[in-house]
Amino acid sequence: MTGVAAAAESDWTVEATETDSTLHDVVSADAGRFAVGGGGVLSARGDEGWRTLRDGGPTGNGNNLYGAAVTDDGERVWFVGASGAVGEYIPATDTLVDHSAPMDNTNNYNSVAVTGAAGEANVYVAGDSGKIYYSFENGAAGTWDYVTPGSGSALPAIDFHGPRSGHAIDTNGRVFATDDGVTWNAIGIEDANVTFYGLDSDAPDDVAVSGGNGTVLTYGGANWTPDALGDADLVDVETDGEAGYVVGSGGVVQELTADDRFALDTPTGENLNAVDVDGDAVVVGNSGIVLRR
Repeated sequence: MTGVAAAAESDWTVEATETDSTLHDVVSADAGRFAVGGGGVLSARGDEGWRTLRDGGPTGNGNNLYGAAVTDDGERVWFVGASGAVGEYIPATDTLVDHSAPMDNTNNYNSVAVTGAAGEANVYVAGDSGKIYYSFENGAAGTWDYVTPGSGSALPAIDFHGPRSGHAIDTNGRVFATDDGVTWNAIGIEDANVTFYGLDSDAPDDVAVSGGNGTVLTYGGANWTPDALGDADLVDVETDGEAGYVVGSGGVVQELTADDRFALDTPTGENLNAVDVDGDAVVVGNSGIVLRR
């Protein structure tokens, strides 16, 4: 069952930012929330809004940053982007470590998953080449390898629920699963007929994918269940059990509950690119927009 809920615009706060660059991802670490985006911007939420920590990305070349993830202990923020950009930010020391161009690859990276503790992380990077680059030694030089899980179609998103267990999606309508971080197997989706954009991997039998035409598909271990609401491209999804959010084009935010799915009113028409839920919900998007509920 899906519908429209008239959530008051006052439910959402538009937060002040120091950037008008498109923000592509937002994550929660022990030191607070961090967002990444166009021109290599790295922003952090402070008492008076979002301040820009870096503007130029890990290489300083200004490559756009598209994806971010946090180590399991919450101590470090990893991010990836255009032209092979891979960076590791250490909030405690305000240090940025450049891990760009693993194996001399400079394709565009769309998404990163990180598991394990700071300094000892497993790092998985997915992008337009259709390959997943991975390092089980914190991205150190010489420790990277890669695998092509599908046909070589671009990989918009990758997400892990265990040290070496997670999922990835491609632009050919496929979802892949791994339990060793190296070997990937397709688990659908047959006849999806939509482009996939967002992914949330919480367990082998708890996966959600968002896509075009207002579509959300959920996996319970046996079958994929599709659900559609509206016609927006839904770029990101985050769930916790049966509750969560999806966000997308034209300021669209939808709330998922155990029994329903609602379109929420928001005070923006900007395209929204990512959602992070850690107590409250924070959504980021084009023109530096940040919403908090």
